Amino acid sequence: MLIISATTTIAMADIVYVNDAQNLSLYDAATSHSNVIKVLATDTALTVLDKKPKNGFINVQLTDGTEGFIKARFTKAEPPEIDPKDSTSKEMSILQSNNVTLRAELSALKETLTPGTTLEKSLAIERDKLTRELNELKKTMASSSQLRNERDELQERVVNVERDLQQYKLENQALKDTASQDWFLYGGLLSLFGVLLGFILPKLGWRRKNSWDSF
Repeated sequence: MLIISATTTIAMADIVYVNDAQNLSLYDAATSHSNVIKVLATDTALTVLDKKPKNGFINVQLTDGTEGFIKARFTKAEPPEIDPKDSTSKEMSILQSNNVTLRAELSALKETLTPGTTLEKSLAIERDKLTRELNELKKTMASSSQLRNERDELQERVVNVERDLQQYKLENQALKDTASQDWFLYGGLLSLFGVLLGFILPKLGWRRKNSWDSF
């Protein structure tokens, strides 16, 4: 009668707790001959998935999502009572443990940063490497700036040379035009001189003939 009453009360609850002096097994089926999924400690909170017991087992789920079956008679609906003194003592113990751990980590960190240690040497090597790379970068930037200035100066010189060359071409063309005009003038003068000789020479010849005839 007590087992049936307890089973009925558990079936009506959504959350139950392990109520066993020893750890309780969580099975993958509603039978003691099935595989054990996990062993549950006393006062473990369980969510009831099926409120209808089967073969004295109920289907439950852990807070991590694991599902299985446990014996209903080893559960209770009331949450476990927590003694404030025990809770404070546990919290103090946890804090003390964390404090010890942090002190150990801090001491280890200080040892790793002590001058002469491997970490300190490796950091110094890395620092020197970065310093050299920075200096090389500065030199490269200075060289780039110098090359840029030289390039600009060379471009300016090229522009000046091209401008002078264009001026020389114009002057050369002007000289060619002047020479052509001079040759044209010379040719005109020669032609005029030829024409004059054409008029003068016949007259001279005629005068000489007349003078010979007079003798």
